[in-house]
Amino acid sequence: MNDCIFCRIIAGDIPSAKVYEDELVYAFRDINPMAPVHVLIVPKTHIPSADGIDGTNSAVVAHIFEVIPKIAAAEGLVNGYRIVSNCGPDACQSVKHLHFHLLGGRQMADSMA
Repeated sequence: MNDCIFCRIIAGDIPSAKVYEDELVYAFRDINPMAPVHVLIVPKTHIPSADGIDGTNSAVVAHIFEVIPKIAAAEGLVNGYRIVSNCGPDACQSVKHLHFHLLGGRQMADSMA
């Protein structure tokens, strides 16, 4: 999608600090980190949000969750990490491309609200 910033990052049209890439997934550092480690993990296939996951694309989401521990280990997150995905306006989803925030490198707050 030409107007999707994450699609443009994946295509190399917009620079990013790549952390990981394979045939299905692209991961890069968030430009506004909320933790010492803040990596965005996105499917290369455009899926608008978690609401867009279905039988035709759920395998890529499963693959993302297989990749997350590898990225976390490479980032030195030995004491744990948080995975967040916002879905829709009430959750403050800012980019309409499914993505997972990998957050770590410090003790996370108990509250998620």
